[in-house]
Amino acid sequence: MSSSDSPTSRTGRPRSTEADAAILEATRASLVDLGWSKLTMGDVATRAKVAKTTLYRRWAGKNELVVDAVAVLFDELELPDRGSLAADVQGVVLQFAALLERPETRTALMAVVAESTRDDSLRRRIRSAIVDRQKRLVLLGRERAQARGELRYEADASTAARNADLIFDVIAGAVVHRTLVSAEPVDAEWASGFTTLLLLGLAGTQEP
Repeated sequence: MSSSDSPTSRTGRPRSTEADAAILEATRASLVDLGWSKLTMGDVATRAKVAKTTLYRRWAGKNELVVDAVAVLFDELELPDRGSLAADVQGVVLQFAALLERPETRTALMAVVAESTRDDSLRRRIRSAIVDRQKRLVLLGRERAQARGELRYEADASTAARNADLIFDVIAGAVVHRTLVSAEPVDAEWASGFTTLLLLGLAGTQEP
């Protein structure tokens, strides 16, 4: 994550990529060990072996720091071209589920979501740093499917945007619920069945 990418960047000396990575890793480790309520900027600084002032030059407080620590994990998600929309969807579903199985992802995500129910600014930051950034996967997958002739192009931009939001919500919501709420596995069989249902729904939205 570069200084230009972070909404909490500070002016001054150039940021160290290595220090950023160490701080975000320390933040996730602190969440796993301590939980949201006991996590402090001081604890993160100690684990990352940096001065507390280094954290405050980058992040205004704990909320911003924790969201960024979660966001970089989701930036690992990729959508390689697997040759068909069905294969692309199944691939990203399995990749997303595997990410949620990691203790640091699971703990950090559940912590920030729970806290955001009491903090509107935190909820907005989650949306901008995680949700909006990961919609890139939906847009890329749709673009490829349209180029292959699997999906029609949508002439109305507002309709296209609403459909992209809906696709993202359906995929993310289903995988998060299955993995974190129901505590059931997301395996190849489940991903295949989910993808079939999703594509049937997409087919119903296509204009003749």
